[in-house]
Amino acid sequence: MQILINIGIVLAAIVGMEFMAWFAHKYIMHGFLWDWHEDHHKPHFEKDGFFEKNDLFFLVFAIPSAACYISGLATPQTWLLYVGIGISIYGLIYFLIHDVYIHQRFKWFRQLDSKYSKAILRAHGDHHAKNTKEDCESFGLLIVNPKYFKRRTTQKASTT
Repeated sequence: MQILINIGIVLAAIVGMEFMAWFAHKYIMHGFLWDWHEDHHKPHFEKDGFFEKNDLFFLVFAIPSAACYISGLATPQTWLLYVGIGISIYGLIYFLIHDVYIHQRFKWFRQLDSKYSKAILRAHGDHHAKNTKEDCESFGLLIVNPKYFKRRTTQKASTT
């Protein structure tokens, strides 16, 4: 029974991290830490080197995970260990989808052919359509607005 509880804690932490990531992206990255995130919204040709200041957020998000691992192993509060594991799994998912799949920072896999993967690309593309911190949309990663599941069509030019 305890193993099911631990798996539930890990899954709850993964789901919770999607909402934390959305909140952090909307109110922190596009807020008072825009200075770190801004280079992520610039075209690739304007960037100096492989790393971005935005990569600092990886370290920021690793701190709660590490703290949960340490606390969960060093105290009787072992449930914290499973929260840390969930945060780490979400971080891996985020890295694979955002940095590997969407931005192709590593050429491990290319275009996936599912409605969900295409919706993620559309949502993230709309987010990056703005190079400023204001007026952006789609701050989450895994939970995608249903409008992005619809196939995009080009509008026909009017002939009037």
